[in-house]
Amino acid sequence: MIPTSFLRTGVIAVMTAGTVLSIFGTAAQAAAPMVKTSAPGYYRLMLGEFEITALSDGTVALPIDKLLTNTTPAKTNKALNKFHLTSPVETSVNGYLINTGSKLVLVDTGAGHLFGPTLGKLAANIKAAGYQPEQVDEIYITHMHPDHVGGLAEADKPVFTNAIVRADKKDADFWLNQANLDKATADEKGFFQGAMASLNPYVKADKFKAFDGDTDLIPGIKAIASHGHTAGHSIFQIESKGQKLMLWGDLMHVAAVQFDKPSVTIHFDSDSKAAAAQRKKAYADAARQGYLVGAAHLSFPGLGYVRTEGKAYAWSAVNYVPVNYAPAP
Repeated sequence: MIPTSFLRTGVIAVMTAGTVLSIFGTAAQAAAPMVKTSAPGYYRLMLGEFEITALSDGTVALPIDKLLTNTTPAKTNKALNKFHLTSPVETSVNGYLINTGSKLVLVDTGAGHLFGPTLGKLAANIKAAGYQPEQVDEIYITHMHPDHVGGLAEADKPVFTNAIVRADKKDADFWLNQANLDKATADEKGFFQGAMASLNPYVKADKFKAFDGDTDLIPGIKAIASHGHTAGHSIFQIESKGQKLMLWGDLMHVAAVQFDKPSVTIHFDSDSKAAAAQRKKAYADAARQGYLVGAAHLSFPGLGYVRTEGKAYAWSAVNYVPVNYAPAP
């Protein structure tokens, strides 16, 4: 209904039907252009007194049906379809920033420029999350594959200028060894070259400090050997006020397949049998204890919980809660 006061103005009287249609037609056609970008990739939660920030380095489309091993492409595609996925699967690459109150620690650094334009966003997302790369005190590397170390350096210079970098000695001895690079196949050489380009600026500056197996790094953060995916693959235990987060690195890659079938491995494993054994052990422990888990290639932010489901396992992603949320009194 049109208000009487509006009718009295005489405006309606001078409007022809064509004028009205023209006005409303123009408004309907003025569609906003599509933006086609997402928000900055960070997600924050509290773990006891520690602030945890999940950081997205971006995503990369992987031909999962061709990469998974100890299975078949048909079985892989059937498992993917159950979760409305098809190969290639857009796969997250995640890092995690831990503020303990006295130290700012980064676990993995993403791919930098080593994997193409869809990755390399981690440093920008650190800034979007309210920090600067130079504020990072220590960087813990789960393993030295390019999508975990590529963000360390740019143009042969450290991105994290004040950070000490730490990784398992077995990974460093393997990936930073020139003799291993020289005898590697053509397909493998890029992995060695990426690791060397990323780590060597820190090695030269005496800012790379290897650890050997299970190691207490700083109060509340411990490295735990989980060798298999690589010779020195490590996971990291974060603990504050009785709350625990396990950062799995590449302990697993494809949630739609490997929770139901932990025995399924991937082409990138150095020792697929050992990698599968470490995965099964980690699943069982996470399901039994009920602590929070974070993984490099679970869909961003890659944080959640593992539960048993018959003889298999299932994943429950974290419920979204703003970090500053407090229940009303």
